[in-house]
Amino acid sequence: MRKKIIILFRGWIGEKKTTFYLWLSLNSKVYRRFHNVIIPSKNGTTQIDHLLVSPFGLFIVETKNKRGWIFGSGNQRIWTQSLYGNNYSFQNPLRQTFRQKKILSEFLDINESIIHAVIYFVGDCKFKTELPSSVIKSRLGKYIKKFNDRVIPPEESSRIVGALEQHIAESLLTTRDHSRSLRKRHKSTTVCPRCGSNLVERTASKGPNAGNTFLGCENFPGCRFTRNA
Repeated sequence: MRKKIIILFRGWIGEKKTTFYLWLSLNSKVYRRFHNVIIPSKNGTTQIDHLLVSPFGLFIVETKNKRGWIFGSGNQRIWTQSLYGNNYSFQNPLRQTFRQKKILSEFLDINESIIHAVIYFVGDCKFKTELPSSVIKSRLGKYIKKFNDRVIPPEESSRIVGALEQHIAESLLTTRDHSRSLRKRHKSTTVCPRCGSNLVERTASKGPNAGNTFLGCENFPGCRFTRNA
């Protein structure tokens, strides 16, 4: 119980740090900020830590408060945190934001190409493997400001902001609802728990499992989730 409380507290601290950095480094008149937004989809819900709407695109910021050494790559399903000689596994956050972008683009009826995802590590950590440029541990505002091409007209930006504000004001989704949705999605045999796409039956063509059927994500190779049929 004590360990769980510590983890929750660190996560809360990380979220507050990110909120403060965004407030400090970005003009609120240019970058409209939304925090802890739960977006519905046909296959459940997704929770976005921080969402920015600007003329330069939408920005999803996923916060990770971790210490020690971080090992991983863009294609790995599981990353590793090494701390005081112990190794801890956690899900590749890029896969999480992949699903968030997909759901957000459908919800707002916008092109996914104008949504940018940033993984922001706020703890005292060091990357020990080469990670994508969207995975950072400092200068969050500076990274976001690198995107300076205006891709969203003012009227479209107003529509997006209005849709988000209305959704937040009217939404009856609670944290409990979201948790229930997550549990249902991970138990489902028809919905990919990683990206939210459909699972389809496939047959292994090679290897020790050749000829055996399995469930695979229809979004392959973008998502490589599999499950025994």
